[in-house]
Amino acid sequence: MNRIRLGIIRTNKISEWLIRGSRFDKRCTISAVCSRSMEKAKEFAYEHDIPHCFDSVEKMAMSTDVDAVYIATPNSFHARHSIICMRYGKHVLCEKPLASNAKEVRKMIDTSEKYGVVLMEAMKTTVTPNFKNIISNIGDIGVIRRYFSSYCQYSSRYDNFKTGSVQNAFNPEFSNGAVMDIGIYTIYPMVVLFGKPLEISVSGTMLSSGVDGQGAAIFRYEQMDAAAIYSKIANSYLPSEIQGEDATISIKDIHNMKEIAVSSGKNTFDTTWNHNEYIDEYYYEIAEFIDVILSGSIESKINSHRNSLITIEIIDEIRKQINLKFPADFIS
Repeated sequence: MNRIRLGIIRTNKISEWLIRGSRFDKRCTISAVCSRSMEKAKEFAYEHDIPHCFDSVEKMAMSTDVDAVYIATPNSFHARHSIICMRYGKHVLCEKPLASNAKEVRKMIDTSEKYGVVLMEAMKTTVTPNFKNIISNIGDIGVIRRYFSSYCQYSSRYDNFKTGSVQNAFNPEFSNGAVMDIGIYTIYPMVVLFGKPLEISVSGTMLSSGVDGQGAAIFRYEQMDAAAIYSKIANSYLPSEIQGEDATISIKDIHNMKEIAVSSGKNTFDTTWNHNEYIDEYYYEIAEFIDVILSGSIESKINSHRNSLITIEIIDEIRKQINLKFPADFIS
């Protein structure tokens, strides 16, 4: 079997983590890297033993040495870069959030369908073995009454922000902020498990740069409610939970799903749902992406087009309620 030749677009830490995870899947190989600077591309390629370098996304998309691409550029470039690559027949694994807004995501999905190529959001947590165990066994906890998720992690870039240096993480030009960066980790699993909520109520803390530093959202479903808290300006060590009438699933870290446990309400915890041979969190999204390519489908069953669209629609509503706008919202 020929290995899937993967091109990496952007030379940053998350690209390095993705490469690390890809080494565990022998069905793919990293064949190219793209950076705005050819010098940076060559340095990155040398460090990671990558044979081909590009300084243009379109040049990489046109290359016969690349079958698929991983896009880790700033959020505001996701749609543009993904669409360029799909038009040249490349399968796309694009970092979360899939795009700046639902309008862009719909264009990306249309392009995937038109050219018959895979488009998958790189939401790593929902394709981990532990989350798949939750999907398979969630019926065992009885009627579900509440989903609660928390991801609050003080950003080192916030220290720079407070001294007047606005980096990408807090810059609306790049469609960034708390809900886009880490809030999505609390929302996407909820969408996979329960679909689109009936109502959304939100509060948030806006920063002087024009993005949100933190937020809290309540979601109403037919027989349950859900809540999410997220922050880049404060820490929290609360676990996330899925509360059923018969038992509760506890997730230590919603952003990696490495540890889960089930309690029946008698102070006893069943940890057998844990996948004990956890490999690498980035391996699982690569494996899912390769599985989809080899299956002949154009989307993952878990990180599906529908789930990605619902997630960004929810984020659009959250942004609307706290008056968070991006320049990308005004591009037709």
